[in-house]
Amino acid sequence: MAAEGKALRSFLFAPGNHARRVEKALSLDADAVILDLEDAVATAEKPAAREAVAASFARKRRSLLYVRVNAVDTEFCYGDLLAVARPGLDGIVLPKVESAAGLATIDWLLAQLERECGLAAGGIDLIPIIETASGLDRLGAILGAGTRVRRVAFGAGDFTLDVNMVWSRSEAELAPARALIVTASRAAGIEAPLDTVWVDLTDPDGLEASSRTALGLGFQGKMCIHPDQIPIVNRVFTPSDEEVAFAERVAAAFTKAEAEGSAAIQLDGKFIDYPIVYRAQRVLTRIAAIRARPLPE
Repeated sequence: MAAEGKALRSFLFAPGNHARRVEKALSLDADAVILDLEDAVATAEKPAAREAVAASFARKRRSLLYVRVNAVDTEFCYGDLLAVARPGLDGIVLPKVESAAGLATIDWLLAQLERECGLAAGGIDLIPIIETASGLDRLGAILGAGTRVRRVAFGAGDFTLDVNMVWSRSEAELAPARALIVTASRAAGIEAPLDTVWVDLTDPDGLEASSRTALGLGFQGKMCIHPDQIPIVNRVFTPSDEEVAFAERVAAAFTKAEAEGSAAIQLDGKFIDYPIVYRAQRVLTRIAAIRARPLPE
């Protein structure tokens, strides 16, 4: 199951060393599940958690399956990759990426492991998380490293800690970092990024506001830390019926206008030209990918 061409709205974290939570996560409606070997697993349990994570790859699931390994400069990263780069894995989430060299090293290692395991070259997706000032400052070089990376993620928890920033409910202080990650992704020719988690599990309204802010800034989805967050995130990052209907009308009207030699029309009192048409086509492509997801059994 490859990530390319799929709708990626919700990425749900689950602790890799907790079998029941992993089993539940894989049964839910997240677009992807991230089995965590980093923050959710105590240092003493990290080596043992690897095999537990790898054993879950054979479970039935609707979602893509990723593993968040430990950071490249830790003693655990190599062993993590060695244990989980096998059939059934869709991708690796790499935390605290701060340099092009570090990312390129992991990309190279994945290529060797794919070859040894008989996997398709480049088939394991790789998502770096940008969560420090150094990572954000070097983002252009990181994305220009020529790796398999198709999208990045933003981690506000570690980022705000690193820069001594107060992470407020409004998240206004995150706007510059979020905007930079979106624009750098576009400049590098990769997909729109994934937004940070929302940590207050008692505040679903805050989660919705955070998701809508991220959507407005250009993110394609959001990481989640609890199953209850999935429906909210999926709803926000799914085009509404009204948006889809308008996009369909725009596409149809513009196709007719083009056939008649016109490249600018009015629809419902709105001026429609190529940028509006391209946005409508993007909406239609996204809703088609969402509708193509397998139904629950």
